[in-house]
Amino acid sequence: MKDMFGMMKQVQAMQQKMADMQAELEALDVEGASGGGLVRVTATAKGQMKNIAIDESLMKADEKDILEDLIVAAVNDAKGKGEALMQERMQKLTAGLPIPPGLKLF
Repeated sequence: MKDMFGMMKQVQAMQQKMADMQAELEALDVEGASGGGLVRVTATAKGQMKNIAIDESLMKADEKDILEDLIVAAVNDAKGKGEALMQERMQKLTAGLPIPPGLKLF
């Protein structure tokens, strides 16, 4: 029974750490870029877009398709960086815990 109580305390502590980490990730910004930096997107590590910057050289009517593709690429780059940051933080948080492989906690 003592082990069960200790395990419950560990679970509660981990839940609090996860909540803290989620709040921290919401406050962290990542930047995605495409086109050699001509399109830049700033987002939170959780994926909420905050800003987009487009170089003026891309503001040509006949290059609309290119601009749209670059925006999508920059958003996806920012999203990938945010997911990598979340994964890194989660690994630090769960280091040493007996978590089964493949179990996703977020």
